[in-house]
Amino acid sequence: MKKLTNKEREIMNLYWQHGAMFVRELQEHYDDPQPHFNTLSTIVRTLEKNGFLAHHQYGGTHQYYAVVSEEEYGKSTLAGVIKSYFDNSYLSAVSSFVKEEKISVEELKELIEKIEAQE
Repeated sequence: MKKLTNKEREIMNLYWQHGAMFVRELQEHYDDPQPHFNTLSTIVRTLEKNGFLAHHQYGGTHQYYAVVSEEEYGKSTLAGVIKSYFDNSYLSAVSSFVKEEKISVEELKELIEKIEAQE
């Protein structure tokens, strides 16, 4: 799955939070000065082309909706990072977090207990 730019992620967050919207409705979620309608429309069409959004057509207008959930995107992003930076090894990624003290050994043990309880 393609990585979202900052602006694309901002727009996807609005679709994930608010559901299906026309571009005018999307524009209303921004504070002043709001981005130009044409700018938003271009980004939305790019998101649709890249498989993140789809639309329902009502006459000459389109109501867009997310076809990739925030959870799906997050998982694919994490998988990409692990593939690119940890030689596709989740164990290496977790080891790195422990070494850099981003997660404690106690937290890791707690995580293992939770996983074992699910099995």
